[in-house]
Amino acid sequence: MTDASATAARRPGEQALTALGLGAPALDPADASPHSFPGGGRWRTEIPSCEGPEALAVVLKESSRLDVPIHRISQGSGVWMLTDAEITEMVEACGERDIELCLFTGPRGTWDIGGSTRTDSRGAGLRARGHDAVAGCVEDAVRATELGVRCLLVADEGVLWTLHKARTQGILPADTTLKVSALIGPVNPASYAVYEHLGADSVNVPSDLTLDHLTEIRRTSGAPMDMYIEAPDDLGGYVRMYEVAELIRRGAPLYLKFGLSKAPGIYPYGHHVRELTLATAKERVRRGRLALDLLARHGADGDMAPLGSRLPGALRRFDIPS
Repeated sequence: MTDASATAARRPGEQALTALGLGAPALDPADASPHSFPGGGRWRTEIPSCEGPEALAVVLKESSRLDVPIHRISQGSGVWMLTDAEITEMVEACGERDIELCLFTGPRGTWDIGGSTRTDSRGAGLRARGHDAVAGCVEDAVRATELGVRCLLVADEGVLWTLHKARTQGILPADTTLKVSALIGPVNPASYAVYEHLGADSVNVPSDLTLDHLTEIRRTSGAPMDMYIEAPDDLGGYVRMYEVAELIRRGAPLYLKFGLSKAPGIYPYGHHVRELTLATAKERVRRGRLALDLLARHGADGDMAPLGSRLPGALRRFDIPS
């Protein structure tokens, strides 16, 4: 059962505005998400764009210094951009802190030869083009899980379904979790539910969804949701810091992702962008501290999921043909 205080509406400046006669209308308690993470809690944290062991070390050091709890670390360049030794180092470092490590899988359309991704329509976008691209994603998934990675980031529905089937058939470990990228994130309840049925264990929605959109999704699916509280510029650059409490109330179970706007892109990562990558990794943790401080100020910081928790709970899946 969810504590009633966890679903109570909280707004920035509410008491002061009410005293000035500018109070907002009461929010509908029915808008609150009825869902939570297994084991308790309505929100977890994620530091994205952690592109290698060196950036990871910066994040872990800064999170200790600023007392920022971390449930998940994610990387965006892809498994193929890391050596076995680098992946192993990241797995061990996250394991010591009981943090889930999530690595992106395989080829994507924007790095492929297809010209349609460069048109105004963006064509097929990040999706895997052709059999070989799907095979590359599967290769990344198998390699990463053999090295101890237990969370994979995908940007294609076919790849998601394929990896889910691989998980159910023992090709990937059964406790592997699959995370849908913001780059193909769903924008309506029906598509969100489809990703859950295809095997998603958490789904990154675009950061420009309204609060009502989150409520609509939660009436259809209880699958964990990921959302940038501050989005990179290539995803809109949205900053929704003051909405954190309400985002949790509407969207739980929710991963709070601390991205960074007004920062150059770093994918695919290499040492030529090392200084930028380390500086932005450190600042993402600081952004997390700012968001957590705001939650505390609003009295909404008390329902975080236990550190070390990572599984999504029972979710609905399409039947896999025999």
